[in-house]
Amino acid sequence: MEVQRKLFGTDGVRGVANVHPMTVEMAMGIGQGVASVLKAHAGRHKIIIGKDTRLSGYMLENALVAGICSMGVDTLLVGPLPTPAIAFLTRNMRADAGIVISASHNPYEDNGIKIFARNGFKLPDELEAAIEDYALSIHERTGDAPRPTADAVGRARRIDDAIGRYIVFLKNTFPVEYTLDGLTIAVDCAHGATYKVAPAVLSELGADLKLVGVEPNGTNINAGVGALHPERLAAMVRETEADMGLAFDGDGDRIIMVDEEGEIVDGDEIMAICADYLIDRGGLKQATVVATVMSNLGLELCLRDRGIRMLRTKVGDRYVVEAMRAGGYNLGGEQSGHIVFLDHNTTGDGILSALQVLNVMVMTGKPLSELKRIMRKLPQVLINLRVAKRTPISECPGLLKAMRGQEERLGESGRILLRYSGTEPVLRIMVEALDPGLMHDVAQVLKEAALRELGAAEKE
Repeated sequence: MEVQRKLFGTDGVRGVANVHPMTVEMAMGIGQGVASVLKAHAGRHKIIIGKDTRLSGYMLENALVAGICSMGVDTLLVGPLPTPAIAFLTRNMRADAGIVISASHNPYEDNGIKIFARNGFKLPDELEAAIEDYALSIHERTGDAPRPTADAVGRARRIDDAIGRYIVFLKNTFPVEYTLDGLTIAVDCAHGATYKVAPAVLSELGADLKLVGVEPNGTNINAGVGALHPERLAAMVRETEADMGLAFDGDGDRIIMVDEEGEIVDGDEIMAICADYLIDRGGLKQATVVATVMSNLGLELCLRDRGIRMLRTKVGDRYVVEAMRAGGYNLGGEQSGHIVFLDHNTTGDGILSALQVLNVMVMTGKPLSELKRIMRKLPQVLINLRVAKRTPISECPGLLKAMRGQEERLGESGRILLRYSGTEPVLRIMVEALDPGLMHDVAQVLKEAALRELGAAEKE
């Protein structure tokens, strides 16, 4: 049975900073909840806290520290670092948990809190529910409840070598006998959490870099740059005649690439490239790749041609990882650029993913434009409709009838996916088909059915 959560979505708690639920009071309650729920051993406990470059990160960081220390747990502050760095450091430093203050690809006005367990994996739904129950009931508990006092309260300290630890970890995922000498790489760090780490790793491996999005000021994260806006990077690759481009999102757990011709390479194509490389070398466990329902049908067909099974999950990299762990698989991800190499890290890692593709390029001597041709994308259209209420699709008879009718029209030559966003009140209508005209016609029929039944409006 699915656990119902009030605060946590598919990727932690998220919202406008200083507006419920992303308030100082709630952050302090979440900090207390994490400290209370995730203590796993005797002795002093510690929780690592990292963040991206948003202005509101200072405010929420201090609130989390106050909540955690009030429960007798120490905090280790590492400052701006990518989300996957916190997953790595949580394991590396044997912390009880890791917390990231970030709203990922959202604009700077938003912020969020996501949590890793001591093993570096995102929390299962039931633990998130226990933490939010603690946070939501904070005002119901009396001020007389027993709390640590004197030297039992938690301490807070900064970890100065955190970035160095992560850089060494990343470089160790790239074969020591190879370098990036002779490669020119355009890099867009979205004015976010990768702005120091990505240039350091790539330049230390020998690449010549062309940089953009490396001047965060607290309010420019994701603003016209990064993985959500790869067109700028594509133009930069063409202008500088770079060998490839790498675009990270604000918290560094996803990547979108650009080949040397200025064409965008998404997460599906990255998975196809890496799966093909691994299967040829006996490195793809169970000959399986885990993707989500949003991945292009072209990826599934590409993998099938190579004897690779594709397992689909619901949207969210946490669900990809859960399926990977359950089945013993080592490669999975999302079309949006969350790629998980479970042999190396426990979550999507943009820089690590870039290094794995660069490894394929160096080992094969092939440019990215040639590597990506192993997968043929089917035409895909995605319509986002803002809704007043997220009525379950199973309770929308008109929309269901329209979907069944359009599925019959597509037959085996395409597919339809209707789903709500996990972070906002938006219905997503996705249609894929070999025939682009049919695809757009089917999408329009479904859009009109949704407008009639849900009173939705197209999202700008």
